[in-house]
Amino acid sequence: MATEAMNEEWRRIRDQIKEIWDEADFDDKQMKRARGEMDKIVGLIQDKTEDSKEEIRRKMSAIL
Repeated sequence: MATEAMNEEWRRIRDQIKEIWDEADFDDKQMKRARGEMDKIVGLIQDKTEDSKEEIRRKMSAIL
């Protein structure tokens, strides 16, 4: 069960993903399913953008 701190951290990460890749339209349900799983998050971002997995991981490491 997620704690309030974990939920806050996820909201921070989710909001930063949406800010970095603002041209992509992320569905909140898709984001929630990918929560906590880097490979799923990277795959979701890659599906919505033209960024490579390596570029996505580099940008993600900056916000984590």
